[in-house]
Amino acid sequence: MEKEFDQTGPSAGAWGRLADKVAAQHWPAPALYVVATPIGNLGDLSLRAQACLQLADVIAAEDTRMTRPLLEAWGIATPLMAAHRHNEAQAAQAIVGRLAAGERVALVSDAGAPGVSDPGARIVREVRAAGYQVVPVPGASAVIAALMASGATSDENPAFVFAGFAPAKSAARQRWLAQWCALPAPVAMYESPHRLAATLADLLEVCGPERPITIARELTKRFEEIATLPLGDARAWLEAHPQRAQGEFVLVVQEAPPAAAAQLDAHADEVLRALLEVLSVRDSAKVAARITGAPRDTLYARALALKEKDD
Repeated sequence: MEKEFDQTGPSAGAWGRLADKVAAQHWPAPALYVVATPIGNLGDLSLRAQACLQLADVIAAEDTRMTRPLLEAWGIATPLMAAHRHNEAQAAQAIVGRLAAGERVALVSDAGAPGVSDPGARIVREVRAAGYQVVPVPGASAVIAALMASGATSDENPAFVFAGFAPAKSAARQRWLAQWCALPAPVAMYESPHRLAATLADLLEVCGPERPITIARELTKRFEEIATLPLGDARAWLEAHPQRAQGEFVLVVQEAPPAAAAQLDAHADEVLRALLEVLSVRDSAKVAARITGAPRDTLYARALALKEKDD
């Protein structure tokens, strides 16, 4: 028999008691509270975040239209002010003014953590420069959620890199991917649905068909889907179902297999220089990978450096 969540039994009373304890904790004022909000599932707002948003004198939101439904769902009536990338300087000054008056200000983005590939970092810097306390209230993160489901890191090697969004144009994107994916760690990045297919194609060119990638779409939402597969199979996976081209995406390019992660030697440079005389950077890296056995993304990044140095 499937177990159901009991909203009226002992757990409901425990929830209320815990919420009261959280609300009774120390909430310094004046202070800027940087609050992570759900990336899709309303249930991912923490009790501490709920209490913080209720206790704040004002909530500075990236888009008040996006934040208002979250506040209504949780019964939070705190007033809102706009703090987005186009008014961040003015919003920072307004927030500093409120802090000078002894207020608590909560800062939120549309989803996830403010200041992490979202507006908010400038406000944090200016608040700190003005001498006021900044309190992080952690929570949902698309990057961390994707890494948790990917298996790309381990306790023996916990390193990873968050690269944000890739450039929009293919040539710049391939250079960018080559630099990031040559690092000895998994690389997490965001991508929009209308550029996903092009980015996967560029990753295939740069990293080769065997490099594992995790594609995470619509994390924490109803149609969440997470797949780990070789880059050579990514296009077929994407085209297998029309809905896979929709939603919000996190890509985790997993680290190259250990056998392929050897440092490039002088022989590889000689091969690349010879190939670059007659071939493009992309084709030189592809051919050099067959000759040397080194990973294509590492060779691509090296070929770019050699070409720029020799030009």
